[in-house]
Amino acid sequence: MPIAIPTNIVVHMGAPTTPAADVTVPFPDYIKNVASSEIYPTWELPAIRANVLAQTSFALNRVFTQFYRSQGYDFDITASTAFDQKFIRDRNIFQRVAEVVNDTFNSYIRRRGYIEPLSAKFCNGTTTTCAGLSQWGSQELAQKGLDSVSILKYYYGEDIEIVTNVPLQDVGDTFPGILQRGSFGRDVLVVQRILNRVSQDYPAQPTVWPETGYFGAETQAAVRSFQQIFHLTVDGIVGKNTWYRLIHLYTGINRLAELDSLGERYPVLSFQPEGEFRLGDRGEGVSALQFMLSVLAQFYDVIPAVQIDGTFGPQTEQAVRNFQEAAGLTPTGVAGEETWDVLYHVYAAIEDEHFDEGIEFPVTR
Repeated sequence: MPIAIPTNIVVHMGAPTTPAADVTVPFPDYIKNVASSEIYPTWELPAIRANVLAQTSFALNRVFTQFYRSQGYDFDITASTAFDQKFIRDRNIFQRVAEVVNDTFNSYIRRRGYIEPLSAKFCNGTTTTCAGLSQWGSQELAQKGLDSVSILKYYYGEDIEIVTNVPLQDVGDTFPGILQRGSFGRDVLVVQRILNRVSQDYPAQPTVWPETGYFGAETQAAVRSFQQIFHLTVDGIVGKNTWYRLIHLYTGINRLAELDSLGERYPVLSFQPEGEFRLGDRGEGVSALQFMLSVLAQFYDVIPAVQIDGTFGPQTEQAVRNFQEAAGLTPTGVAGEETWDVLYHVYAAIEDEHFDEGIEFPVTR
């Protein structure tokens, strides 16, 4: 489940704090502009390709980490090379560069095991040097016969990989909406993970454990503490201000917007039930069960869509029964220990991006 490529990206035509126009540009056109502004079309194709992948990954990292929006700005990236990468409004685009971008704009670099696009910083390698890619150095390596991936590994390390064929998606406002008592899902998991990470650096911040994806009393209390520590409105509700403060702090603590990022993985709930769940049951455990089934329903037609409401009704029973039958288990419609273990195995593999390796029914642990 790779991240999406934004349909558009909003570029601030100056330094972050400098008043300037914000320009909305289709993401592929933005990369073509940056590449045409940063490198030369006469360079070897592997050098052009390596630079385009670095520029794409850097821009995607800004979007993924909500770097500027979490600071209260209404744009995704700037046109200032002191902060980001060069973008010249209405400039001409080199055909050779455009062809490479058309082939690579939906790919990005990441470190193996992590999901965030690499903050693939670069410099020209002559008047300025940096820890990332040298633009002129990439051309020299290409002239020596290195391909684009080898060039990127030379500068960013052997542990990088290229994610390809990432879908375009209208990202829009990255705020997921109000999260409060009773909310459930991946966004709540994100909040719980961030609160727990923040607690390592701020002892006054209580933890939320286990990370169930359910916004209960413990999560509400942790949110209230966070709001109090960081001088936000203390209401126990994750609104826009609280959400972006969480994201901004987490990005800084884990260095997600830096080349030496500590890395990010998909949040996976850690709920471990006791006993069985069956028709008529209610509560947090049922919500966790429904959440996992709803994730699987996106990948397997045999699993029907399930409403996450914390009530084990006929819809949930049928989804459990279908899963059991497909997984080679006795189709009782009751979620006992064996059913939960197999279900969690498939769910965790999908959320941890092992789905592409091919998990098929029936499943073996």
